[in-house]
Amino acid sequence: MDNVINETEQLLSEILQIRRDKLAELRAAGKDPFTIREFPRTHLAGEILGNFAELEGKQVSVAGRLISKRIMGKASFAHILDSSDRIQVYLRRDDLGDETYAEFKQMDIGDIVGISGFVFKTKTEEISIHVTQITLLAKSLQPLPEKWHGLKDPDLRYRQRYLDLIVNPEVRKTFILRTRILKFIRDYLDRLGFIEVETPILSGIAGGAAARPFITHHNTLDMDMYLRIAPELYLKRLIVGGFDKVYELGRMFRNEGMSVKHNPEFTMLELYEAYTDYKHMMELAENIISQTAQQVLGTTKVTYQGQEIMLAAPWRRLTLVDAVKEYAGVDFNQIKTDSEAIEAAKSLGINIDKHNSRGEVLELIFEEFAESKLVQPTFIYDYPIEISPLSKKKPDAPGFTERFEIFIIGREFGNAYSELNDPIDQRERFMHQAQLRAEGSAEAQMTDEDFLTALEYGMPPTGGLGIGIDRLVMLLTDSYSIRDVLLFPTMKPRD
Repeated sequence: MDNVINETEQLLSEILQIRRDKLAELRAAGKDPFTIREFPRTHLAGEILGNFAELEGKQVSVAGRLISKRIMGKASFAHILDSSDRIQVYLRRDDLGDETYAEFKQMDIGDIVGISGFVFKTKTEEISIHVTQITLLAKSLQPLPEKWHGLKDPDLRYRQRYLDLIVNPEVRKTFILRTRILKFIRDYLDRLGFIEVETPILSGIAGGAAARPFITHHNTLDMDMYLRIAPELYLKRLIVGGFDKVYELGRMFRNEGMSVKHNPEFTMLELYEAYTDYKHMMELAENIISQTAQQVLGTTKVTYQGQEIMLAAPWRRLTLVDAVKEYAGVDFNQIKTDSEAIEAAKSLGINIDKHNSRGEVLELIFEEFAESKLVQPTFIYDYPIEISPLSKKKPDAPGFTERFEIFIIGREFGNAYSELNDPIDQRERFMHQAQLRAEGSAEAQMTDEDFLTALEYGMPPTGGLGIGIDRLVMLLTDSYSIRDVLLFPTMKPRD
């Protein structure tokens, strides 16, 4: 085995040297490709392939990466890959001349080239370009992995995404679809009268969610600052200021674990609408997700990892208490105290902290027994007040709030509230969070005095909604890991 590895490394070393020697020869001949400034293109490969009837026999110019080459004496075939597709090109020595044709024969797979020629079909009916001119635009000094050892290893694909995009066309399609998803969501919200805003990524307080923040230091102010974990408190300030519908679609940062579902840096849609509540947010969430699927996929029926998911509205609605009763067999309508809740959890085999409250235990049992069962889109609503510090209380259900979460394929996709707009109640909730922080909770929220001041000026009844964009892209592209939908996911450095 060691001999095979050594031989492979030696072969790769020889290839690298050959390519550098070729570049040196080009430079010595005054033909350094890296001095070329531009190459005017008339078409992309995909445009030619899709419009052959209009372009047959016409002169075109394309540019891209040389990904295959088959030399047959005085004529050759090759394939060029650009941002849209790959297209075959046909080259003859009689058309190019001896010198240019010889230069083409010296080009390597991976080189960037520009070609001009006319569009035709080969005898095998493949749409191609008959080349009349070819120019080397950039020299590739590294061999593409597809030829030598492939690029199937996920770790290598994530670390060298540029190679992944070159040799795995389906990966490129995923990220094109991601862009279309983001664009449609923005367009949809804009049509509803929402305005897109930008709020601080660096702040003196990490608020708006229960999460561990990243901490940095501002030298001029000599103070610690935090990368935002959520834009919520800033967006609510804008509601106070008179904007009725606002949203932000951007990066959030949480200093927490990594998995196929979690990356420390992720994209979130967060929106707020005045004069409405969480019931309206349910309808809005259904429409955003189902209409996004319809727009980018042409259907609301999607398949994720072999499971058929029906995204068309309406979705199932189930209270948190009813979900626990259905999937864990525990009726929290009959459980009135913290100690009774803890005993119920223990009877289910859940290792519980003796200080957990009834509401916290309810959520823990849900996560353990119900969450993974929610494959089809489901709203789980009415959450305990202890775990919902920014949500309005339910007037007819003491201890609960008007909050819901979205679950699809056994994962949380979103979170929404009837927003708490009582400044006195909000201060009391912050005080409880401060107590939790004092007891060692790194995820408990900080007290934001300026936000409390804003609430004291008056915030109208408001509904708020957050949707995890990366998970939505995973669902719509049938991607197993969140790293498959992030161009540059967070990776542990190699030793």
